[in-house]
Amino acid sequence: MAKGEGVEQYSNASLLNKTVNSDGIELARRKRERGTLSICNKLCYAVGGAPYQITGCALGFFLQIYLLDVAQLDPFYASIILFVGRAWDAVTDPTVGFLVSRSPWTRFGRMLPWIILSTPLAVICYFLIWYVPPFEDGKVIWYLVFYCLFQTLQTCFHVPYSSLTMFITSDQKERDSATAYRMTIEVLGTVIGTAIQGQIVGMANAPCVPVLNGVPAELGGNASSVLWSQPESNSSIPGISLDDTKNAYMIASGIICGIYILCAIVLFFGVREKKESCRPRSEPMSFFQGMKLVMGHGPYAKLVMGFLFTSLAFMLLEGNFALFCSSTLGFRDDFQNILLVIMLSATLAIPFWQWFLTRFGKKSAVYFGTSSVVPFMIMVVCVKSSLIVTYIVAFAAGVGVAAAFLLPWSMLPDVVDDFQVANPDSVGHEAIFYSFYVFFTKFASGVSLGISTLSLDFAGYITRGCSQPAEVDLTLRLLVSAAPIALILVGLLIFRSYPIDEERRQGNRKLLQELRDQEAESESDSTELANMA
Repeated sequence: MAKGEGVEQYSNASLLNKTVNSDGIELARRKRERGTLSICNKLCYAVGGAPYQITGCALGFFLQIYLLDVAQLDPFYASIILFVGRAWDAVTDPTVGFLVSRSPWTRFGRMLPWIILSTPLAVICYFLIWYVPPFEDGKVIWYLVFYCLFQTLQTCFHVPYSSLTMFITSDQKERDSATAYRMTIEVLGTVIGTAIQGQIVGMANAPCVPVLNGVPAELGGNASSVLWSQPESNSSIPGISLDDTKNAYMIASGIICGIYILCAIVLFFGVREKKESCRPRSEPMSFFQGMKLVMGHGPYAKLVMGFLFTSLAFMLLEGNFALFCSSTLGFRDDFQNILLVIMLSATLAIPFWQWFLTRFGKKSAVYFGTSSVVPFMIMVVCVKSSLIVTYIVAFAAGVGVAAAFLLPWSMLPDVVDDFQVANPDSVGHEAIFYSFYVFFTKFASGVSLGISTLSLDFAGYITRGCSQPAEVDLTLRLLVSAAPIALILVGLLIFRSYPIDEERRQGNRKLLQELRDQEAESESDSTELANMA
């Protein structure tokens, strides 16, 4: 009997040890699966960032010149379209972020349904932006409506996509790696957008109109009624008409729409949201409560304000550089190639900035990366017009543009983690953080495009003029050099007070990982008790 009891006790102890060991192994396996992303997962996730950058780059570089010289709108009305469209877009970001944060979890996740359902309508609206309607009286309404609709639908894509970083893995290193993949693809997307729009439109670039004494030569007056395909054309490609240019814009937009759909499909089928990657959500809150919550977190407010000024600087440069190259520098047939060089340089610089922020810290990378473009902004307006010098400046400026793309998105997860450490009972609001950041950057874009186009109107911009008044040249120089430099300096001053350094970031990561491990162990224990019962 005693022998039997000893054997039974030994057997039970061995069984218990095996159970504990197997549970530990299973828990460790689940932790690894929860945190690790394959290269395929990272690439599919990164591809999802391309549509926003491709369309944004095409709109940012070419919409202003399209409205002025192809749709032939008055600069005042063009400025209204650009400002109202971007302002509306900015307003929709926190609204969509609030709705996304309250979305229920589905079989496909919380973010992916927003992305896939908004895509078809977004591409339709994008295509119609680049279509010139056959009537004159309603043109302004046409562009304003479809521009606002596209921005709204793209917000329904981009805000959930931006928040997706927090749902694909709980491991901060994996998030940083996925963000680096994403930034590389996004900058590559800007290259694709610039190449498709620029090269196709550049092959059908209609002739400008000679200007005498500040007035189009054919008219002796009103510039808005200039006819295209004039025999006096200075175009290097004979026989190009307004209809050819319109068709080129539609062909380019059709190709971009196809890429947009393809990227959305790859993202949807190649990425899986992991519900366990984030801690359970706290109780839902109202829109204004969410706004007060995120803006009340000091590091987030400083990060957003700093990047608000630096983003405004780069958007002024982006929105006016095409006109600056074609009108002020006289490179009407080369501006699309100059823009392409900027984006190619930015793509090549992404790995360098990823290494730099890993080696020297993100805050140091902000200072060095953002300020590196300043000398070249000065050079491009001070050096006598030279195509070779302009290409060199464009390549160097692209390095700074890469930093402007990479750094904000690599720092936002750190701020979200810092908030979760400071407010452990308030979780599940990642979309609100990302949406308010996008809100401020888009608001900056609207302000920059609206003010710059309105400034050109006041300066006396001549639609399709081969030359522009001296006031227009001065305005463009200010918009691509002096104003961006001043805004960059203000942004860098704000960053001086940004409190999250590498030590604090690592501490936050360690604390959050411990919280997630404790919650995972508690969940495992609860499951085991339920099974035993």
